[in-house]
Amino acid sequence: MDAGMSTRGVRGATTVACNEAEAILHATTELLQEMVAANGIAPEDIAGVFFTVTDDLDAEFPAKAARLMGWEHVPLMDAREIPVPGSLPRCIRILLLWNTEVPQREIIHVYQRGARNLRPDLAGPSPVGRHAHARQEGEL
Repeated sequence: MDAGMSTRGVRGATTVACNEAEAILHATTELLQEMVAANGIAPEDIAGVFFTVTDDLDAEFPAKAARLMGWEHVPLMDAREIPVPGSLPRCIRILLLWNTEVPQREIIHVYQRGARNLRPDLAGPSPVGRHAHARQEGEL
């Protein structure tokens, strides 16, 4: 890692309507794609990704979506969340660890579907491409 580079956490979360493999893979792929696009992340700069699911999701490993996207050399980990009463059902959360020079305050976190309620302060309009475009234009 370069002297000016740090490992930053990029958070994301989404929900699915049902506990089916196709639904889990689709939602996870969509979330990963938006997280990567919003921040201009190259897969070779990803240090690792942690996926968690609520206890009502067990039809598929969310990490499989990253493998299907071609992330063959990225370390991935799936885990089950603690079942806190009243927590959001059928939720997939992602913590993507990114080697970058981007300051922490400029990281764009992504919350989709019902998970937007988890962090309404971060779940504004879809930021896809905003960060990548700004970097290309030299705005960041």
